[in-house]
Amino acid sequence: MHLGSYWLDTSEPFAGSTPEIAGGECDVVVVGGGITGSAAALALAKKGARVIVCEAGTVGQAASGRNGGMCNNGFAQDYASLSQRIGTELANRLYRAFDAGVDTVERLVREESIDCDFVRRGKLKLAAKPEHYDKLVRSQALLAAGVDPDTRVVTKAELRSEIGSNRYHGGLILEKSAGMHVGRYVRGLAKAAQARGAHILEHAPVLGLQREARGAYVARTPHGTIRASQVLLASGISQVGPFGWIRRRIVPVGAFIIVTEPLSQELLDRLLPTRRMATDTKNFVNFFRVTPDNRMLFGGRARFATSNPASDEKSGLILCAQMATVFPELANVRIDYCWGGMVDMTADRLPRAGQKDGIYYSMGYSGHGTHMATLMGTLMAEIMDGRADLNPWNDFAWPAIPGHFGKPWFLPLVGAWYRLKDTLQ
Repeated sequence: MHLGSYWLDTSEPFAGSTPEIAGGECDVVVVGGGITGSAAALALAKKGARVIVCEAGTVGQAASGRNGGMCNNGFAQDYASLSQRIGTELANRLYRAFDAGVDTVERLVREESIDCDFVRRGKLKLAAKPEHYDKLVRSQALLAAGVDPDTRVVTKAELRSEIGSNRYHGGLILEKSAGMHVGRYVRGLAKAAQARGAHILEHAPVLGLQREARGAYVARTPHGTIRASQVLLASGISQVGPFGWIRRRIVPVGAFIIVTEPLSQELLDRLLPTRRMATDTKNFVNFFRVTPDNRMLFGGRARFATSNPASDEKSGLILCAQMATVFPELANVRIDYCWGGMVDMTADRLPRAGQKDGIYYSMGYSGHGTHMATLMGTLMAEIMDGRADLNPWNDFAWPAIPGHFGKPWFLPLVGAWYRLKDTLQ
């Protein structure tokens, strides 16, 4: 079992610009070379801007290359509950932004000829308990009436046509959702941005950021200083650099994934005949899908813990047991990959984008990063050009999380609370 990302292991490494670039001037310096930063660099370069991207590690090595490769439209939380909390009009506007994210991924894949196996298979949200199914039914009725007619409910009796498991009590299908090879996608975005003239520096963390009297920003990296007219933070939960304001507002939560050996077509036709992206309704969520080369990818919270080799391996064992519960036929298959990554969660599980003291930011995608990072990275090029009205999150306050200063000391307590909720609800 290889403790590394399947997506990164099976995609061509990215070759960035030479470090000497980190000694010049540009219009925009982008902090972070994941999906947000690469999509923003591409959009900015298309507008003629001189762009330098500073990536602390390598392109896609963080959350952008460590997720499930799912472009799932819709919210992570229950639509009916969210619309009741923030109002139907606002909920529908945000829902359409998630739809636009999937559309934007599809457009960029086509326009930039990114070979990443993008296919709209749809998403299957599975009710882990009977009462969860009732909530899915209520949400689907509201969705179909107001914002997404491409949804439908699947009863428990009908579920066998979607999944070869007796574990669930019905489901909700969202037809617009898609899957892709996210390693090839994020690296393909970076290559496209570089082909348009953007410079992408790897192993170039921003260690200092100051504003000069004349208004320009000076970013300090190990390779030199960069002067820029504007700055975009696309760094997610990165613990590198002088960005404490961001870290007080995002909780890094571990998500863990295993990938099996290649499986037979016959077996996969029994387990996931429609090849949809699948996720359940638990707080300790499980999600799964078939990879482009016929492996089962199975992931979830497993543990409320940070990601490191020891933690990933412990979580992998938990996921193996959970996968066998959902799919008993996979109890003895070989596991080829196991890894973890950190999800940038906000308190309300909704993204944030805007500016603070003149510095722009977009992050906090809370598990919907593949398409929302693409959308927001693309939109930030316009927002930074004066189109603040295009920002779906423009009116959302973003207070600091009480007691949180960047290190998630409270994760075990949160995990225990969510585990209790899964037991009681």
